[in-house]
Amino acid sequence: MATSIADRGYIHPEALVTTDWVAEHLADPNVRIVESNEDPLLYPSGHIPGAVQVDWTHDLNDQLRRDYLNKAGFEALMSRIGATRDTTIVFYGDKNNWWACYALWVFQLFGHASTKIMDGGRLKWEKEGRELTREVPSYAPTQYVASERDDHAIRAFRKQVLNHAEAGLPLIDVRSPAEYSGEKLHMPEYPQEGALRGGHIPGAQNVPWARAINPDDGTFKTAVELRGIYEGEKGIAPEDDVIVYCRIGERSSHTWFVLSYLLGYKNVRNYDGSWTEWGNLVGVPIEK
Repeated sequence: MATSIADRGYIHPEALVTTDWVAEHLADPNVRIVESNEDPLLYPSGHIPGAVQVDWTHDLNDQLRRDYLNKAGFEALMSRIGATRDTTIVFYGDKNNWWACYALWVFQLFGHASTKIMDGGRLKWEKEGRELTREVPSYAPTQYVASERDDHAIRAFRKQVLNHAEAGLPLIDVRSPAEYSGEKLHMPEYPQEGALRGGHIPGAQNVPWARAINPDDGTFKTAVELRGIYEGEKGIAPEDDVIVYCRIGERSSHTWFVLSYLLGYKNVRNYDGSWTEWGNLVGVPIEK
C-alpha cells in the first residue's frame, strides 16, 4: 500500500489527489471530476457521482484527421462539461489511469493548468467500496476561451523524433518487452495489428509504464523508487531532453506525467504518433 502523497517525495505532489480528497469535493462547484477510460462501457455502468465522461476517441480526437481536436472543439468540450478557466479538473479512469493521464496531457496542450490525477484511478475507488452511480450529471454551459493548441512544449512529431534518435538523446519506449523486441505489435492480450513492422526506435530504452505504479491499488510509487528506475537503471537525468512513446500515445502519457510532475523533469515530450506511425513509415530505422 502506498504512503500518503505528501510523504512520497514528489516535486509536484499537488498534481495528485487521493480518493478521500475526491470524496470530500464531490459537491465543490470549483472542481470537475472527469472519467476517461479505454472501455467506453465503464462510465455508463457506474461512475463517481457528479463525474463527467471524456471519451478519448470522440471527445479528444479529430474525427477526420489523425490529430487532436482544435481550439474551437476544446472550447465546446469545456463548455459542455461546465468548466471555466478556473475550474480544477480531476481525472481518473481504468487501466491504472492510462487514459486519465492522456486526457490531462491533451488538456495541457490547450493551457488548462489546473489539472490533477486521482491516485489509483477507478481501481482504488472500487476496491475501497466507494459509491458509484449511473446518473449522468448536467452542468450549465460555460463560455470557455482556450489558448491556441501548443504542439511544441510537450508534444513530439516524427521528424523531431528522428532527429532526437540520430542525436542519441534519451528516448523511452514504455511498451511491453515483447513489443519493444518486435515479437509483438501490441500487448499480448490485444489484437496484433496497427503496424507493418515490429521493434523499437533506435536508441530507445524500454521502461514499461506499469513499473511506475503499485500493482495492488494502482497508486504511483514513491519518488525514490521512480528515480531508481529512470535515473539509477537507465541513466536519465532530470535536465535531459526526453521523448516518450508507446503505440498510440496513451501509455506514454502516463510516463510523461510521472517524469514531468512526480519527478519534475523540465523537458519531456510525448510522441503521440508512437509505434502505429513509426512502424508504418517508409524508410525510418527500426531496431529489434
